Amino acid sequence: MSIQVTPKDLLDAGVHFGHQTKRWNPRSKPYVFDHRQGITIIDLIKTHANLEKAAAFIEETVGKGGNVLFVGTKRQAQEIVREAAVSVNMPFCVDRWLGGTLTNYETVKRSIAKYKKYQAMETSGELAKLPSKEESAIKREMVRMNKNFAGIADMGDLPSAMFIVDVNHEDIAVAEGERCAIPTIALVDTNSDPSKVKFPIPGNDDAVKSIRIIVDTVVAAVQAGLAARDARRDLKQASAAVAATFEGGENKDAEAAAEARKASRGRKSGVKAE
Repeated sequence: MSIQVTPKDLLDAGVHFGHQTKRWNPRSKPYVFDHRQGITIIDLIKTHANLEKAAAFIEETVGKGGNVLFVGTKRQAQEIVREAAVSVNMPFCVDRWLGGTLTNYETVKRSIAKYKKYQAMETSGELAKLPSKEESAIKREMVRMNKNFAGIADMGDLPSAMFIVDVNHEDIAVAEGERCAIPTIALVDTNSDPSKVKFPIPGNDDAVKSIRIIVDTVVAAVQAGLAARDARRDLKQASAAVAATFEGGENKDAEAAAEARKASRGRKSGVKAE
């Protein structure tokens, strides 16, 4: 897909500022433009190209009915990632990555089912009828569960793809995604290894403006995918309706032909009898 963001927009958002040269990862070298005054400068032309590739992949994945898990637990990214995921109704993790979220998802699903059961009990008033000690214990557990599962409670199954802010900070999520063969799109700074993810987007993963412009582009790709999914569904429904109408018309024509043949046989029988 063609993204609305330009390299100039990325420059204005400070996406080009990498880490100090003493902290840079040599594997990020293909995306480095220069080292200036002890700071690594990222090549925004390459950032823009990779961002386009990532957006196209996200749009295609979502368009085919897939979902994208948004991950950003570092302080600067939490609210940006949460708002973005909620706006497109996608699963997210912004408080703490629970080890085994992907690799041990069947166990996580059982915990989510338990969490939903407690929520239903609270809504129906059944929880308030329990002894106060038991009610307090369940409410404490619900607080913990809400922190761990709120963003993934309706995920249903393993995600089709993941979008991550800062692969160093989310190293466990990256490793689990790789182990489960889930394609990962990530904002990768110069202190990280871009080869760990399928779609690295080289850029500043510490500044709020930089994170926001990348996340907004990802959200736009998801929205485009959702629109394509809706259009495909509407086309399928329209085709089914046309087919049903055509089939109904054929049935009526066949019934009319059968009635005509029956009437014709009746007239012939009457003539012979005379």
